[in-house]
Amino acid sequence: MMSEVTSKRATVYFEPALHQAVRLKAAHTNKSVSEIVNDAVRLALREDQEDLSAFENRVAESVISYEALLKDLKAHGKL
Repeated sequence: MMSEVTSKRATVYFEPALHQAVRLKAAHTNKSVSEIVNDAVRLALREDQEDLSAFENRVAESVISYEALLKDLKAHGKL
């Protein structure tokens, strides 16, 4: 459960079907809608961080254009 001291209020507008789905999931999992939304936002932000880390790890890799890739595939009998 969220603490009143650490929580911030925000107004979120859901599409009706999404609102119904979130409410049903909250009831089914014995969580609040706020907990469901916070979990989803945390997951999205964690995935963004993982993507940024992957990009950072690959920054030194060489870059090849799509056209060059096609030429290389054709030259090696792959196309």
